[in-house]
Amino acid sequence: MIENGALIITISAFFGFFMAWAIGSNDVANAMGISVGAGVLTLRQAIVVAAIFEALGSVLASGNVTSTISHGIINVDVLNDHPLLLINGMLSALLSSGVWLLLASIRGWPVSTTHTIIGAVFGFGWVCVGLDNINWSGLLTILVSWLVTPIFSGFISYFLFKFVQKTIFEHSKPARQAKKTVPYYVFIVVSIMLSVVFFASIDALGLVFTRVESLSYIFLISFICALISYFILREIALHRARISLKESYALVERVFGLLAIVTACAMAFAHGSNDVANAIAPLAAISAIVNSGGTMISGISIPHWIFFLGAFGIVSGLVMYGYKVIATVGKNITELTPSRGFVAQLSTASIVVVASGLGIPVSTTHILVGSVLGVGMARGIDAINIVVVRNIFLSWFITFPVGMLLSVVFFYIISSFLY
Repeated sequence: MIENGALIITISAFFGFFMAWAIGSNDVANAMGISVGAGVLTLRQAIVVAAIFEALGSVLASGNVTSTISHGIINVDVLNDHPLLLINGMLSALLSSGVWLLLASIRGWPVSTTHTIIGAVFGFGWVCVGLDNINWSGLLTILVSWLVTPIFSGFISYFLFKFVQKTIFEHSKPARQAKKTVPYYVFIVVSIMLSVVFFASIDALGLVFTRVESLSYIFLISFICALISYFILREIALHRARISLKESYALVERVFGLLAIVTACAMAFAHGSNDVANAIAPLAAISAIVNSGGTMISGISIPHWIFFLGAFGIVSGLVMYGYKVIATVGKNITELTPSRGFVAQLSTASIVVVASGLGIPVSTTHILVGSVLGVGMARGIDAINIVVVRNIFLSWFITFPVGMLLSVVFFYIISSFLY
């Protein structure tokens, strides 16, 4: 272990980067696909925005979820005398997940990276330590979250879009109503982003605030942003006092388009804070074992270089190959407008941020699709492409077992080299 520690970490870093790259090429569509499909951002602009905020979320706010994946699925204590087995298992999980995500990206399938890595960790845990040492309660919590979160996000986006329709688009003067309502949405979006910074990542910035201080700063900054948006919208309304109803609708959509850019940033940040853990959690576990000379550590302190490696990998995958899945998610489920895209992104970002703060590795894919379906259902079942949704559901169904089986295969292959 000591003699080959540098080699083990190097190989692990390569596998971790590959996994992060695969996440960027596939799952990042969950953050930016809506913006592209709604016409809010071009593909090039979406890549730039996602690259910045995915990296920030990865570096600043992914520690809680990373700890859950690396130590929350199997009982690693039974491997105290066999640290290489755990290293082998984590390498198998990284490689199998990366391979499946790459294959899915080539086909343009938006699969769940969280399903893949959890299935992979379960797979090697099954053959390595046995079913008796699986943390069934923790695994059940994760599995339930995969079922509950898309339903919950669907309800949120459904009722939120109905509220937007009722209060703005069905009003006789939509632009005037948008001036009154949109600042509240600005307040909510900014609060979500700041909550992650203050409660999940402020330690990484070297700053210390009490809970009261954090809530005060969140409220104050969010209120200022909402106030600024109110005055901007008021100026627009004053300069366009006499416009037709059609022009008023177009103006409201442009306003929501600007707001959707903000939610896109929040979504990318939230996605980076949650899903990069799928790549760096196994790497963090391997690094901790090697640096401790083979000793299992229950609470790992994750080196900063691992967060940066994950961030660089996820951005690289997005830039090089993310366009295929972005097109699938953004255009094929249902027809999106800036207002619909904003609602779907807001409900998705809210749930992902809360889950990330609680350390629950939820599926961003599930939450996003649930939100988009909620917006589509608000317009009627005919607004949804049932065939595409069916294929997405099928991909969800097979991803967990595929990740599990691939992990078992790679576990035995890697074992033949290590032993």
